[in-house]
Amino acid sequence: MKFTVDQNSLTDGVNWVSRSLSTRPIKTELLGIKIDATGDEVILSGSDLETSSKANFKADIFEKGAVLVPGKLLAEICRSLPNKPITITLDGSRVLVTSGSAKFTLPTLSLSEYPNLPELPETTGTVASDTFATAVAQVAIAAGRDDSLPTLTGVHVEITEETITLAATDRYRLAVREFNWNPATPGFSTSALMRARTLADAAKSLIGSKNVSLSFAPTTSNDRLAGFSGDGKTMTSRMLDGTFPPYRHLLPTDSVTTAVVEVAPFLDSVRRVALVTDKTVPLRLEFKDGGVSLEAGAGEEAQATETIDVLLNGEPISIAFNPVFLADGLQAVGTPFVQISFTGSNKPAILTGRTEPNGASIENYRYLLMPMRYAS
Repeated sequence: MKFTVDQNSLTDGVNWVSRSLSTRPIKTELLGIKIDATGDEVILSGSDLETSSKANFKADIFEKGAVLVPGKLLAEICRSLPNKPITITLDGSRVLVTSGSAKFTLPTLSLSEYPNLPELPETTGTVASDTFATAVAQVAIAAGRDDSLPTLTGVHVEITEETITLAATDRYRLAVREFNWNPATPGFSTSALMRARTLADAAKSLIGSKNVSLSFAPTTSNDRLAGFSGDGKTMTSRMLDGTFPPYRHLLPTDSVTTAVVEVAPFLDSVRRVALVTDKTVPLRLEFKDGGVSLEAGAGEEAQATETIDVLLNGEPISIAFNPVFLADGLQAVGTPFVQISFTGSNKPAILTGRTEPNGASIENYRYLLMPMRYAS
């Protein structure tokens, strides 16, 4: 096997595929990236048996062949090489990587022990890559990190004809985002529970493509695979087992108070005041006409207070939040202003975006935040 390719194409492909490599594989071969030079293109593959990725790109192929090399090492080498054509050559049981005057020799892994990777399910629809990346990022922040509760580490994907709804929760907050897509089949509906980290990685990495193709295996399929593809990159991932908790009833439809705040100064203020505490200690907020007071710390400990302008509609309210979760939500709305809707000081609040302080609330993204108890 021998081929030459430009540095950007190889690095981009290797970076994509290396995301699927396991850090603690059940077999050594899963540490590897498979390089397959065939025809006029090179196909890279990587897998941890739960998630599998492939990338293909054009190359000048002098000798066809396939080889398995240590993936993380290959990724580091590709990123470090100068922006010059790279030649990869299989020489016996070693792989030579040459770029300009830089030369590397890599060991090979057993190709015969490498598993057969699953095929991408049939495309079920497409969505603009920037819409998909933004929506996934807005929701994935609310997914749990505790692997002992796997259902909560996922993003629930619900497709109803031309609308996709993403939802994630770690029990302390809930993020829900709706957006339109182009289904391949009219009237298509399905649901899936995807790993939040996998989904976020795929969405972020595919943003260079104009559109992302989404593929969901039929519910009758034993594999329960979902797939993503765009511009020479594909990824398949097994859906999580379990049932995502019902969440729609948690989103209140009315409120006793709404506050509209400019996001940038509010976010800065939250981060400043939270410096005297940690994420397990509540940040106290008092909303009243003309302003919101932020306060953290008590007693003999360090304390901080700050007041910023707010547009309040309804009765004054005092509430406390986890400062990290509040900051996450303020960043996620992605608009200059945020509307916070309250139904009570001990009930969840809903964050939605606004482009203007007196404009309409943007309802396609909602971030629900549970209040924290604090000693008054």
